[in-house]
Amino acid sequence: MALYELFSHPVERSYRAGLCSKAALFLLLAAALTYIPPLLVAFRSHGFWLKRSSYEEQPAVRFQHQVLLVALLGPESGGFLAWSTFPAFNRLQGDRLRVPFVSTREEDRNQDGKMDMLHFKLELPLQSTEHVLGVQLILTFSYQLHVSVINRTSPFAYDYDLTRIVAAYQERNVTTILSDSNPIWLVGRAADAPFVINAVIRYPVEVISYQPGFWEMVKFAWVQYVSILLIFLWVIERIKIFVFQNQVVTTVPVTAMPRGEVWKEHLS
Repeated sequence: MALYELFSHPVERSYRAGLCSKAALFLLLAAALTYIPPLLVAFRSHGFWLKRSSYEEQPAVRFQHQVLLVALLGPESGGFLAWSTFPAFNRLQGDRLRVPFVSTREEDRNQDGKMDMLHFKLELPLQSTEHVLGVQLILTFSYQLHVSVINRTSPFAYDYDLTRIVAAYQERNVTTILSDSNPIWLVGRAADAPFVINAVIRYPVEVISYQPGFWEMVKFAWVQYVSILLIFLWVIERIKIFVFQNQVVTTVPVTAMPRGEVWKEHLS
């Protein structure tokens, strides 16, 4: 009758020696080579301590319907035309005040509850002798900023100076930049046609950079250390098995006796 292996289990074998023996010194050296080199390898590979981290987030941006416009006219006309949604600014302009037609529409394309873009159109009526050579335009958005850089209640022209507004904005910890590498400026218009600004402003996903906290740094370092440690544990364990099985260091092998055999020996 043929016999087949139906079940098996390993037999535990221990190796005994004194604390001051070569075997004990070998285990101490093996432990040092197991836990210290992974730390050195992870540290020397750079990036062990996470100094800066980042994450992506779709900002909650909303247009505040606040506009400040300065249109620079040609030399034959001279001067400029200005308008804003701030009454105090408009009172300072006198004859240079020109009220435009403004239409805006925000759009949520992916239906996530956060706006993705702004459609902005401004039509500034001009006389037949007026020609716009340049435009300075400020639009305000809510971007989780606590204090506005424009004092809307100030009666002084200094508080509406564009250079000062931009400088104050750049001092913030968080700023936004409107970039358009391909602006299109079309010249030529009918005598009674207005000057038109047509823009689409997109709200992209932002990459937020920050300094991680202590526990995040520890977690990041621990993941790197453990991933290298597992390799060393496997290699050193195989070396220890080879050394003790082949008696490279002198020990006394002891095979653990199964509980059933110990019970039989006790009864006999």
